Amino acid sequence: MICKIRKWELSDAADLAAALSNKKIQENLRDGLPYPYTEQDGMDYISAMLGADGDGTFAFAVTVDGKVAGSIGVFRQGNIHRQTAELGYHIAERYWGKGIMTEAVKQICRYVFEKSDIIRIYAEPFAHNAASCRVLEKAGFQYEGTLRDNAVKNGKVIDMKMYALLKTER
Repeated sequence: MICKIRKWELSDAADLAAALSNKKIQENLRDGLPYPYTEQDGMDYISAMLGADGDGTFAFAVTVDGKVAGSIGVFRQGNIHRQTAELGYHIAERYWGKGIMTEAVKQICRYVFEKSDIIRIYAEPFAHNAASCRVLEKAGFQYEGTLRDNAVKNGKVIDMKMYALLKTER
């Protein structure tokens, strides 16, 4: 399966809602997403991403055969970290294990490094999310360490892992 990243369109809201109305996906994302995730929630998110500062927010739909399969974004940090950005992503369960997200991560990192002054992109998956860690490793990210007791998710204190890709390493 070949994937492409592209700018969001409001018509993508239904596909986004279908993917995010899945507890298995939400268990590996940060808190704050409604469940079930509605088409209106998707429209609100897409509108926010389309209206965001293009130098600090790089948000894209991940598509397979023209259909939205997931979401990916790189978000610039502030102050002394202004040339550093955090990567986040998710993909619909039916696309898991097919290499799609690894390819999407490569595409967005290439785009951000070419179109901005960002020098470091990092991601902090939950330590128990082996699939997400593997996506990052296959995309060329380096494991930098474990952030012990770094989050509380579903009432449990959990570790996160730190991965990063430098502009000079791509």
